[in-house]
Amino acid sequence: MRSDIRPRGGIVSAVRRRAPGAGAAGTARRPYGRDQRRDPLVYATDAPQARPPPSRNSPKPSVTWEISVVIASLTDRRPADTTDPVRRRTPRHARPSQEAALRGSAPDSPSTPGHRHLRRAAVPLAAAALLLPLFGAAPARSAPDPSPGRLQSAFASASAAYHVPQSVLLAVSYLQSRWDYHGGAPSVSGGYGPMHLTDARTAIAATEHFADGTEDARGDSSRPAPHPESKVPADSALPARLKTLPRAARLTGIPAAKLRTDPAANISGGAALLAAAQRGLGEPLSADPADWYGAVARFSGADDTATAAAYAHDVYDVLRTGERRTTDAGQRVALAAEPGLAPRTAQLSRTGLRTVKDDGAQCPKSVSCEWLPAAYAQFGDDDYGNHDLGDRPASQAIKYIVIHDTEGAWDGVLNLIQDPTYVSWNYTVRSTDGLIAQHVKAKDVAWHAGNWDVNARSIGIEHEGFLADPDAWFTEAMYRSSARLVKYLSSRYGIPLDRQHILGHDNVPGPTASTIAGMHTDPGPYWDWAHYFQLLGHPFKKTAGRQGGLVTIRPDYATNQPAYTGCTTAGEPCAAHASSEVRLYSDHDVNAPLITDVGRGTPPTTDVNDVSSRAATGQQYAVADHWGDWTAIWYLGQKAWFQNPAKHPTAVSAKGRVITPKEGLTSIPVYGRAYPEKSAYPAGVPVQSVVPLPYTVPAGQKYVIGDEMPGEYYYSVTFTPDSHQVVRGDDLYYEIQYGHRVEFVRAADVTVENSAS
Repeated sequence: MRSDIRPRGGIVSAVRRRAPGAGAAGTARRPYGRDQRRDPLVYATDAPQARPPPSRNSPKPSVTWEISVVIASLTDRRPADTTDPVRRRTPRHARPSQEAALRGSAPDSPSTPGHRHLRRAAVPLAAAALLLPLFGAAPARSAPDPSPGRLQSAFASASAAYHVPQSVLLAVSYLQSRWDYHGGAPSVSGGYGPMHLTDARTAIAATEHFADGTEDARGDSSRPAPHPESKVPADSALPARLKTLPRAARLTGIPAAKLRTDPAANISGGAALLAAAQRGLGEPLSADPADWYGAVARFSGADDTATAAAYAHDVYDVLRTGERRTTDAGQRVALAAEPGLAPRTAQLSRTGLRTVKDDGAQCPKSVSCEWLPAAYAQFGDDDYGNHDLGDRPASQAIKYIVIHDTEGAWDGVLNLIQDPTYVSWNYTVRSTDGLIAQHVKAKDVAWHAGNWDVNARSIGIEHEGFLADPDAWFTEAMYRSSARLVKYLSSRYGIPLDRQHILGHDNVPGPTASTIAGMHTDPGPYWDWAHYFQLLGHPFKKTAGRQGGLVTIRPDYATNQPAYTGCTTAGEPCAAHASSEVRLYSDHDVNAPLITDVGRGTPPTTDVNDVSSRAATGQQYAVADHWGDWTAIWYLGQKAWFQNPAKHPTAVSAKGRVITPKEGLTSIPVYGRAYPEKSAYPAGVPVQSVVPLPYTVPAGQKYVIGDEMPGEYYYSVTFTPDSHQVVRGDDLYYEIQYGHRVEFVRAADVTVENSAS
């Protein structure tokens, strides 16, 4: 396989990739001179143009700001301390590049330039200390953590240099990245660092999510599979919101490569963009966070007032509630709560952004949402696309929400959804600011999951993202907006908020044996299901003791880093990365063979797209055995073992309903779709075969029930809906968590039990 080809979920996508910091493709990164030997978090603001000249409208810095600058200058040049508890506690799993960027090097001796500077600054510091009581009556809006670490200091330094309130800078960064550094890797939309400065040209995919591979997104074997084609936008076609990093480089004078790889430089770049937005609105560089609403709205990159306002509201929600966490690089960062903060929302009217019309999009009021309809037209020889008209939920219950990622840019994807020869989905969520576009009404059936039965009972949500670096991550703005949409849909259509109903595309079953190997695997192991369900208000918790009989998979996302291969080159290791999934073995030994998926027809591997031997956060399984720090579950008809040590558990106990084969049966068949029996089909509707997959449930094994449903088939093979109908039979099915994907068994074949012993 070519080194520039990366497989993903049955798709082979060519990727133009550049190493972070590289210039033209293939060129080596240029050194930064002396700054390379310095702690990047201490010296990032030393660039000659790091502090922009004040505009004519900018007020003279107040005494408070002068004090901040003095204190920041001392903090910036304090040498690294080998006794620093933050440094000592940097987790072992942190990558060397992260440690280098976030720790710095200990000084060789006390007589360093940093110490000499401290002595020279003693008098200004004493003078500043005399002034502090004058401001003591009014508590600081953002009191720093007693041991904030270097990243917190970087926020303080950037705040002082660019006259942006530190609390605003922290809140914006939290909504972008939750303060994580991600080792300098880009997000799914080409954003870098804690401030998510975008440079999408460094991470553009050449093939979109549905455009290649063997999966038929429609998944209806009664019709020929569509073969959509797509094009990726050229660099010049990328919108400004995906090119904020080059602008930050111009504003600060900091090289683009450094903005991508240096956390403190990245924070300075974000501060410069916020300050520029504030000046552009004709607003002073105020120390009051309430005065920055308009600048925060512009920072989102949104081109409409509704999206910009939704983003700004989220930032100010973070300011009001406060946040505190340890980042992926072991840095402790804190933002004090300001519960009474009331921003000047009237500034939004001066941002010059367009107004989105309320055109009937089915979304919660708490998000920005617009109606951008998918195409519905005839073409060719009696063909049509790109979805089917329906009457859900009156005609058929909506039981699932399927989470996807687009593997393409927002603007390009929106062009594709308006192509009748392409496929479709119900919603797209934008990465940079959380804007939602609805394309297919919930009553209609989109072609997105690769399984017609699942399509007919589901809503599909795509999340903007390039098929970029294997470390690609999802923004907090996207997670929050998506979670609000899912909560709204769950409430409106009665969809349970659990992992048996909120599926990844990688959890959707292949409808027939021939389709199993080609099913897609997005959003992949790097989607943070635990955080997503916290935002949904349904975190994964222990619900039973050890006798509950079930486990809910729940590793610690940050520290759980199983090895994957094939992110960029087949067989080559992927960079270490936090993951929502645990690996499954055939015995309680990491040297034992991995669990085999007979349906795939190939030996199991650690490839990032091979879900044969992986269980994901939130999925529930029946416990088969225990051995020391290992737990076994029933999985794909086998006993599958995973590491689950008591001190660092990767699963919690649960209880619920399970199925097991009826007494006297040695095994029962498993199905990829819940279709009705032959006798249920009326004249004129072709009978759909009910053929088992190459899986079974052997006697004595148990599997968790996700739902009970009648056998149904939505017949809709014509452009006009006159002949469309739902065929409903007498056969009942149970959806079960069989492997990584859900499957179906006939109720007539099983006994239902409570899992607790």
